[in-house]
Amino acid sequence: MSENVVRLHKPNHPPTPDTAPTVLTVVPDAPPARPVPLWVRSGRAVKTAATHESTRATVRAVARHSLYTLNGGRIVARRAWDGRTGSRYERMIRAAEAAGNLEAAEEWEERLQRFRAARHHRRMDLLHSPVEAAKGVAVGAGVGIGVLVALGVVMAINTKDVGDVITPLTATIDFIALLIRIVQIVWGPALSIGPFLALLALWSVGRKQHAAPAWALPANLRNDEGEPITPSIVVKALRDLGVPALARAIKEMGDAGASMLGPIRIAGCGVEVDVTLPSGVSTNEVQNKRRKLAENLTRHEHEVFITIPQAARTVRLWIADSGALDEPIGPSPLVTDESMTADYAKGRAPWGQDLRGDAAALSLYQRHLLITGLSNQGKTVALRSLALWLALDKSVQFLMGDLKGVGDWAMFDGLATTLIQGPTDEHVIQVTEMVEGAVDEMNRRIQAPPGTVFPPLIVLVDEAQVAFMCPAKDPEKRPYGGSKANSRYFMAVRKIHNQGRAVNVLMWQGTQDPTNENLPKLVREGAHTRASLALGTESQARMALGDKAVDGGAAPNLLRPGLDRGTLVVASDGITIPAGQSSITVRTHYIDDDAAEAITDRAKALRDGVTTLHAIEREEEHDQLADIAAVIGDATRVRTKDVLARLATRNADAYGGWSFIDLKRVLDDAGAEPYKSDGVMVVARDRVARALADRDNEGSASATG
Repeated sequence: MSENVVRLHKPNHPPTPDTAPTVLTVVPDAPPARPVPLWVRSGRAVKTAATHESTRATVRAVARHSLYTLNGGRIVARRAWDGRTGSRYERMIRAAEAAGNLEAAEEWEERLQRFRAARHHRRMDLLHSPVEAAKGVAVGAGVGIGVLVALGVVMAINTKDVGDVITPLTATIDFIALLIRIVQIVWGPALSIGPFLALLALWSVGRKQHAAPAWALPANLRNDEGEPITPSIVVKALRDLGVPALARAIKEMGDAGASMLGPIRIAGCGVEVDVTLPSGVSTNEVQNKRRKLAENLTRHEHEVFITIPQAARTVRLWIADSGALDEPIGPSPLVTDESMTADYAKGRAPWGQDLRGDAAALSLYQRHLLITGLSNQGKTVALRSLALWLALDKSVQFLMGDLKGVGDWAMFDGLATTLIQGPTDEHVIQVTEMVEGAVDEMNRRIQAPPGTVFPPLIVLVDEAQVAFMCPAKDPEKRPYGGSKANSRYFMAVRKIHNQGRAVNVLMWQGTQDPTNENLPKLVREGAHTRASLALGTESQARMALGDKAVDGGAAPNLLRPGLDRGTLVVASDGITIPAGQSSITVRTHYIDDDAAEAITDRAKALRDGVTTLHAIEREEEHDQLADIAAVIGDATRVRTKDVLARLATRNADAYGGWSFIDLKRVLDDAGAEPYKSDGVMVVARDRVARALADRDNEGSASATG
């Protein structure tokens, strides 16, 4: 009898198939699932019940019928008040005056006077009515009793019974007693049921008027999509706009105003129609009533845009489908198409969609750029999306200053030649020196031989208002901020605006909440492409886009802050604008930080490698006034030409490129102006020494204070 031997050690050589032992693997049972806590199950059940369609329908029904009753009471009270007072007439008078219809206002005022006169007569009659009512009751009672007694006499004569004389009178008294008993029986239940009947009556009034919010109404009564735009609706909306001349002209037209309208065309997520206004009606009268026109068309104000095309006395209405502008647009082609490249000279940046739903692309070739708007409306993302596209052209160079400093432009590290990030005065100084360095590069390019082609250099400053408002000054007392002739950032931007375009040195700026202080007039008017997100006032819209664009219908101040985030009004010849219009509204694509980083990674792969500077290396500072005094020496006065030569000999790096203008600027600022002596310009030693002494005294006084 053989026995099975179970080996407890692992063999050193693999067993043959014939001798291999059978290996039994014991798989333990899975542990039982942990029971779901009662509070979790209860929460899930409550959530399911609360979000169920039956629950929603029940909530809508309860809210609907409750509001029917409440608003029905308001309607009844309003009707009673209007019937007892002249408020209805006063309301119509105010409406007619607001519409400028003085004839209608006079007619309603006359009706109000007639109503008041009739009410006065009724109230005067009430003074005499109690006495007359008492007399009437007494006479009526006497006549009634006399009639009943006469009837009783007739009955007594007929029946030969004297007692029948009072029989009619007794029967009448018994009937009155019966009525009283009936009232006593019914009165209690009537008091209990009466309020319910009153509420039912109010509910009926509210139901007939659909006096409840749209979300609570039945599905067949909810109007979520708005009315379709037809010629009759457009004409009616214009007629009721409150422009008297327009209303009269439509009334007098034989075709009821249809001849004013061009064809209604489908345009993106809405429709477009041109309206030729009758004589005596100006286009701004319609523009100024945008909200009322939108409401007449059963739209919100932001869903109607009014522009002025090239044709005279014509307004172009673009009317969105209800709710369409609240839907996001698709992703940017920069994100979806990884093979996309850019061409600075011939290409166009995919920026978003216009209101017609067509792609909106912007040419950046030799155009300075300004984007402004209120805070947190998508300015940085809109500006960054243009830079992301242009980065895919490997010939483009970037100098970037982010004066917010929260990392919105961090993905350009390793792509931009200079990237300065931060909101302090020191960062403003660095950004200013960066822009001044771009000015030096521009001047170098200008002096190159004609026909030389230069790579694009984009000087980009985000949150530029921080630079304009910077109070810091350099050692020569020149402010970095401000908008004066000695303001360093302002003058550097102006120089690039004046000459940079010709040599492909371009200035891009993003700023917020524009004013004359944080966005000077000369700077904003130097941009070829001007775009604005939502703004607070029309005056800010004019600062952002210019008078021509605003007069032509551009209205970024009518965009909804927060809700229209990323929507821009653009005035530029670099984007396709419908003929006759001065601006276009663009809904920009949103590119988040992760997608932006992926795009910059593709852009970096196109380049050999860029070392990004995060600070501007400053040259050794020199006391220019002291150096001028040193080269003058003991001489009473020295010709300016000799002063320049001596300065260049003293320090070629600092003064080798100086001209008479540089020397004059330093001396004028110090109060030691050059002057003519024997027909040549000279610098006086005494003036320079006095300026140095005054400066030292001023410094000492400041330190003491």
